[in-house]
Amino acid sequence: MYEYRPPLNDIRFVLHSVLNAERELAALGRGDVNRETLDGILDAIAAFATERVAPTYEAGDRFGVKWEKGRVTTAPGFRDCYRQLGADGWIGINVSERLGGQGLPYLAHTGLNEILLSANLAWRMSIGLAEGAMIALELHATADLQERFVPKIVSGEWAATMCLTEPQAGSDLGLLKTRAIPQADGSFRLTGNKIFITYGEHDMTDNIVHLVLARLPDAPPGSRGISLFAVPKLLADASGKSTIPNGVSCTGVEEKMGIHASPTCSLSFDNAQGWIVGPPNKGLVGMFTMMNHARITVGVQGLALSERARQASVAYALERRQGRAPSPAARTAEGADPIMEHADVRRMLLTQKALIEPQRLLAYYTVLQMDRAERSTDANVRKEAEEEVALLTPIVKSVLTDGALEVSSLAVQVHGGHGYIRETGVEQLERDARITAIYEGTNGIQALDLLARKILPSGGAGVSRMVAKLRSELAGLELKGDLGRWHQATEAHLAMWESLTGELVKASQTDPNAAPAAATDYLNFVGYTLLACCWVRLAAAARSHGDPDFARAKEETAHFYFDRLLPRAQQHAAAVRSGAASTMTITAAQLAG
Repeated sequence: MYEYRPPLNDIRFVLHSVLNAERELAALGRGDVNRETLDGILDAIAAFATERVAPTYEAGDRFGVKWEKGRVTTAPGFRDCYRQLGADGWIGINVSERLGGQGLPYLAHTGLNEILLSANLAWRMSIGLAEGAMIALELHATADLQERFVPKIVSGEWAATMCLTEPQAGSDLGLLKTRAIPQADGSFRLTGNKIFITYGEHDMTDNIVHLVLARLPDAPPGSRGISLFAVPKLLADASGKSTIPNGVSCTGVEEKMGIHASPTCSLSFDNAQGWIVGPPNKGLVGMFTMMNHARITVGVQGLALSERARQASVAYALERRQGRAPSPAARTAEGADPIMEHADVRRMLLTQKALIEPQRLLAYYTVLQMDRAERSTDANVRKEAEEEVALLTPIVKSVLTDGALEVSSLAVQVHGGHGYIRETGVEQLERDARITAIYEGTNGIQALDLLARKILPSGGAGVSRMVAKLRSELAGLELKGDLGRWHQATEAHLAMWESLTGELVKASQTDPNAAPAAATDYLNFVGYTLLACCWVRLAAAARSHGDPDFARAKEETAHFYFDRLLPRAQQHAAAVRSGAASTMTITAAQLAG
């Protein structure tokens, strides 16, 4: 397997040259988080990722996890890496200082997140859940619960999970059956079963805090009757140490297609003691705090896997010699030339590059909006940012994870027969990427969420506001030469986005299947349009970059995107406009036959 190299130049380009992170964070009252601080974080985590974490990626996949009598053993090196990350203060980078964290903005964390996810997705997933849990506890739990749990998670001594899914209830949380019975001391006793719990049991920490959805005895039916509880695996003994079992047991781990080194557990709660997080029957508020954070993180997982797959593809294309280069000037004396010289290989490599670079900007921009929504002193700025994050979250999750499926598949194809065997490691990337389009809400659910919950209720007003903002931002750039042509193409797609939205709003008033049938194609159209906006910004910023080769590479890749990839959007638009009839008129019996 090739050696992963964190893409520090590209991450810094997005942060500093495109997003002006230092200026943006200063406007949010964080002038202390300057360029030097951001670059220092990237340098430190890049060294840790390459020296400590990346070597565990392939070895972890081969080892998997071992489950025996309710206990899970993780791959060699996982525990040490986790403990070191906590000791160095990286787990709680966004948590407030009063709870032991660094209190840094989300944007300061995103580059760190991408690099660690590229280094080893299966290992890094454990930390993502801990981060989501800490956010939920900090925003919704009592001060007592925060102080009891969060500092231990920050330090890496404890971990945390998110427990939603039950055997009979997948994405439909209204079907949950886990019960929570109130106790005289203010705690609750939980009984029920949960499945698909990432790192629900492991040996990396001394304790695990489970955030669990359950029902109170008098809860109303459906999703309106769900509460959230913090349930530790172990309770404190008389000396204050966590040694007493709390009725939480791991009944098995799943054998999966990918992320073999990440334990996906079935958990049983048998009269386990827990404490409510937030008001009764309002558990989805706290859980969606975790879910929204997790969905952005899963998008970055897709980006991270894509970057690693691209690097492997380029390394192989430069060293693998096959056939003769079409251009005599590119031919070598060895009798065969690097496959990098063949047009179809370049098509695959450029597709990877042209998808990854705007996806990185889209993800980092969305995270900046999260910081604005939380930290701005201007109520209007906060409201606008909240609306943008709500709109962008399902797009980031879907576009970047679908991108990972394409990019990792292309990596296998670039390697040819060598990509289909374990030796090169790229088949692991494709296996690992597959889950990202499924968990934290499948990409089909993301598409439905975008249309049914984020766009249709307001009649498309949010889309109109966002399109107006994008037009204003792009119009402020220096749009000469090819940039002018790309801007015109982007503007045409923004106009089509408004038109498609209006058509769906109207169609949904008479056809309940109009939006569900169009949702995935609609989201994909929007995704390609937003990536076009990102490419205009990237190419404009590259023109003032100090490295002419770096700048030229950006413009050439933008050429490829607008010539070869943006036309895909038209196919999705045509599918949206075709209506629901071709999807819904066939009967179930006819479809089965």
